[in-house]
Amino acid sequence: MNLLLVAVGLSKVVFGGLVAALGIWLAFRGLHRLLGTDPTGDLRTGNVAAGVVHAASLLALGLLVQNAVNATFDAVDLTFRGPAVAPSALLRLSVFSLLHVGISLLVGTGVLALGVTVFDKITPGLDELAEVRRGNVAAALVLAAILLVLALLTAPGLQATLNGLIPFPELPASTYHSPA
Repeated sequence: MNLLLVAVGLSKVVFGGLVAALGIWLAFRGLHRLLGTDPTGDLRTGNVAAGVVHAASLLALGLLVQNAVNATFDAVDLTFRGPAVAPSALLRLSVFSLLHVGISLLVGTGVLALGVTVFDKITPGLDELAEVRRGNVAAALVLAAILLVLALLTAPGLQATLNGLIPFPELPASTYHSPA
């Protein structure tokens, strides 16, 4: 049994869970401000339309932040494959990982706001958010689709941009292999 691998795996579970909890909180709080609704109240009253939009926002944020978490895990794996790990390297990796995920969550919340704005612009003369608050499922489904499409199409760019923030360890030249 490799206790270091078990410890790294458990730390990934904890990190992923904390990021998910923070993302859920941000998605619910952000939508509360954008839609002027209360997610808990929507669930309590059975507002299906608001529930669809809340669910789509959680999925969209998860799609966006998933890449940030995976890149952090990759950096952790590379750090532990090298020679002895210095405490300063772990501290640096931790700081950059938190920055990476924090920026991803903020950008994800911004993408959700952009989705609401896009929906508003493509339906002039209709108060879309009031429709969702009133329980209009058709309006909610369109908004949900916009949020998910924006997340799917912006996630790779976000991942590529934020990969530069993770301090990937330098690998010795002997570990490089040219493609066959």
